Amino acid sequence: METSAQQEQQQPAAAKIRNLPWVEKYRPQTLNDLISHQDILSTIQKFISEDRLPHLLLYGPPGTGKTSTILACAKQLYKDKEFGSMVLELNASDDRGIDIVRGPILSFASTRTIFKKGFKLVILDEADAMTQDAQNALRRVIEKFTENTRFCLICNYLSKIIPALQSRCTRFRFGPLTPELMVPRLEHVIEEEKVDLSEDGMKALVTLSSGDMRRALNILQVRWNHCSTSRAAASEEVFKKDKSSTQPTYNSEIEKLSTNMAFGKVTEETVYTCTGHPLKSDIANILDWMLNQDFTTAYRNIMELKTLKGLALPDILTEIHLFVHRVDFPSSVRVHLLTKMADIEYRLSVGTNEKIQLSSLIAAFQVTRDLIVTEA
Repeated sequence: METSAQQEQQQPAAAKIRNLPWVEKYRPQTLNDLISHQDILSTIQKFISEDRLPHLLLYGPPGTGKTSTILACAKQLYKDKEFGSMVLELNASDDRGIDIVRGPILSFASTRTIFKKGFKLVILDEADAMTQDAQNALRRVIEKFTENTRFCLICNYLSKIIPALQSRCTRFRFGPLTPELMVPRLEHVIEEEKVDLSEDGMKALVTLSSGDMRRALNILQVRWNHCSTSRAAASEEVFKKDKSSTQPTYNSEIEKLSTNMAFGKVTEETVYTCTGHPLKSDIANILDWMLNQDFTTAYRNIMELKTLKGLALPDILTEIHLFVHRVDFPSSVRVHLLTKMADIEYRLSVGTNEKIQLSSLIAAFQVTRDLIVTEA
């Protein structure tokens, strides 16, 4: 009876782990589990081992390991039962005004624990979302309670942190992860989750994530869940069939199921489709239409493609921008084209009409075509 009771207790825990988002399920638990920025990690590890951890300011693009690093440090510093009383973690979902600094942060930093020596740790994630008044109030709290508390500020944009706070912290920049670092970690997740991922699918995943491991895992999970749902539906459909029918008929259904499962493979096309990002072939077609077709035909074809695949003009513009840098245009032509594209991107960012901006983009390329012909 005890064994069955233990199994019942373990089942919900296992289900909870299984249902976690992969970002949390595979979050590094120790500093040794982290895959990048070894110089930063070794420096922080030395601070911890010598018991002289300063206030930290971790900044850089999202998904590069900032939060994982400080949480791994906290787990190394404190035992599980001490974690709740020694660590205060706040992020952008919490109130970030001056009241939160004068209230919970101040009361936490100013009190000591009776049964634990050492300092407490306050983690302020997405600190660039804090108001100016809150940052100014925090400056005094950091100074006053340094003996008892260490602060770790995490942000994406260093420029949004006031200089007074920057000068009180040791700063570490977390750059985007390189493909060489991302691929082994993604392969580990693929192996654990039994994901069927093609080689071009892996390249697409790394390209679209742009050094953001969180984004890569989210894309992979969403795409694989979609494939799993499709396979489950196909499987259910087969086994709903009447098995009393002749054997050849049943075998043919199994063959159909195998075909459906084959389409569950995560490929370059499925990754791009899942994220709503234009395929390379789509960009090639769009460029061909803009440079070789008349204005009306190009506009009609691009609008049909945008509607059919749900593409956004800013995404198309980003991919075309890369193309302009790769092609050997005359200098004056490239400058003209990049200026026009920059204007279009700015106008899109302030909420102008996509149809009008698409017309402007096509016009810019057609003028470019005429300039190339003239110079030739």
